[in-house]
Amino acid sequence: QLQLVESGGGLVQPGGSLRLSCAASGFTFNYYAIGWFRQAPGKEREGVSCISSSGGITNYADSVKGRFTISRDNAKNTVYLQMNRLRPEDTAVYYCARLKGPCSYGNSWYHDYWGQGAQVTVSS
Repeated sequence: QLQLVESGGGLVQPGGSLRLSCAASGFTFNYYAIGWFRQAPGKEREGVSCISSSGGITNYADSVKGRFTISRDNAKNTVYLQMNRLRPEDTAVYYCARLKGPCSYGNSWYHDYWGQGAQVTVSS
């Protein structure tokens, strides 16, 4: 059974940091690029970041570039999203997802499976 399970969300003050984890199982993890997506209330789901199957290529949405860092540990079947200097507009449910293709330029990455999501709330 294919699973993607996010963890590490929570409430943080503006300027603070959180680290999200995505534990994957049920597929050959190192064959796939993985992406992080988010959906804020009243907004469409948007791509945040992606990482290639080997971890050698990463891409970020302009809104998070320089603040977020994606990484992966293929030995642990886990991908991470380190989020620094968080802003209220980062508040959303964050999902990790298996991509259907490479981690390419831009942030419109097709994906076929995703997790249950982790709530991130940035507020004073």
